[in-house]
Amino acid sequence: MKIFPSIQIKQLDAYTIEHEPISSIDLMERAATVLTGAIMKYWSNETPVIVFAGPGNNGGDALAVSRLLADQGYQVKAFLFNTGENISEDCATNKERLEQDDKVSFTEVTSKFEPPVLGKDCLVVDGLFGSGLKKPLSGGFAAVVKYINASSAMVVSIDLPSGLMCEDNTYNIKNHIIRADRTLSLQLPKLSFLFAENADYLGEWELLDINLSQKGIEDTFTTWYLTEEVDIKKLIKPRKRFAHKGNFGNALLIAGSYGMAGASVLAAKACLKTGVGILNVHVPLKNNDILQTTVPEAIIQHDVHESCFASPVYPDNYSAVAIGPGLGQSEETAIALIEQIKLCQEPMVIDADALNILSEHRQSMISIPRGSILTPHPKELERLVGKCESSYERLAKARDLATNYKIYIVLKGAYSVVITPDGNCFFNPTGNPGMATAGSGDVLTGVLLSLLSQGYTPEDSCKLGVYLHGLAGDLAKEKLGEIGMTAGDIVENLPFALIKLTQGTEK
Repeated sequence: MKIFPSIQIKQLDAYTIEHEPISSIDLMERAATVLTGAIMKYWSNETPVIVFAGPGNNGGDALAVSRLLADQGYQVKAFLFNTGENISEDCATNKERLEQDDKVSFTEVTSKFEPPVLGKDCLVVDGLFGSGLKKPLSGGFAAVVKYINASSAMVVSIDLPSGLMCEDNTYNIKNHIIRADRTLSLQLPKLSFLFAENADYLGEWELLDINLSQKGIEDTFTTWYLTEEVDIKKLIKPRKRFAHKGNFGNALLIAGSYGMAGASVLAAKACLKTGVGILNVHVPLKNNDILQTTVPEAIIQHDVHESCFASPVYPDNYSAVAIGPGLGQSEETAIALIEQIKLCQEPMVIDADALNILSEHRQSMISIPRGSILTPHPKELERLVGKCESSYERLAKARDLATNYKIYIVLKGAYSVVITPDGNCFFNPTGNPGMATAGSGDVLTGVLLSLLSQGYTPEDSCKLGVYLHGLAGDLAKEKLGEIGMTAGDIVENLPFALIKLTQGTEK
């Protein structure tokens, strides 16, 4: 699913109006009808509704919703803020329609505003500003936002909460943004929906199909996407009847220092559960017994150092290499890591302590094989690119890192994003807060190593691996809940996630 910046959203509306064809006021009515249906799904007509409409088309949507809700028996009070006496044409049309409808209590605010009482039993429909906002709210509109936020009323926002911008909110004023309980986004998500710092403004968000031109969507260029299950199912390779373990890769995992053997165990189990043919795990001698006992399917090879990674491995016999989980950051390990990266010619997976070492030896970044996959969480990324003031800035810097070094970045978190060497960003919808637990990232490293070893391209490995990892977490949540979930539970649910993704696709 594509995600467009605000300017392209406006262009898509215009394309639909021209090519359907449909008048802009009829397109607004169509959107309002869908919005009304969504509101009715959550709130009965016994709920008093107070509508706050701005002077643009978002306000026009809100006024149309006022009329349609009243037609369904809702008690509606609508306020149109027209302090500049300069409203959009379609907003003006809906204003005229509302003035002729005696079922709605309508007030146009041109100067002084006497605010209504917003009790906990009523619903506020926020239609002050939509996707066209370019700067923080101020003055009277900021005061209205603060008044709504200070109330105990439920709030539903049309398209996005007023005051929130579609993309970059780095320098927005936080208390000048509506805090919605639910956001009803028209047709497509907005980039800002996918950033952690905006969650409290959005509440629960959902997409409403208002039948904008599919051809217009297909023909409009973007670098932002929200991955869908149908996209992932297409990536999975079916297995042939006479396949053997040699067909599914010979992976090398370099992980675990003394005291951190668990990281290598989790990554190894995840790699095996995702279908790799052969797995070799390179560990310090002191971790031998743990690995031999917990992962009997893996081939264990020993480092020359008994407690940490200190001797690089020639990668010629392996289909893919992953390095980093539980590795530690000793001087010996740092030297060996840098040498290991130089030895590898094919794309590799680099995670955890390997990333932290690279952040201290930035000159070695140039040695990373093109097409490699780096999997930082936000703090690990900032060690590589510098402090970031917002998720938008973090995404921009991660994108620069990916394009400059021709590598893939998997920026982990809610809506983990896969960033490609050509700058495309694929946000992942699976996963839940229960996965915020020690070892979850090690599991992802094992999944990515497995897919890369099996011959999936780095891009497909990233998309499929991140989706599969999150889906396994979702299945674990169904059985265990979020609070009690561990990384091992994610591992155990990887096969079930694969089953779910391959149902109906097997040949």
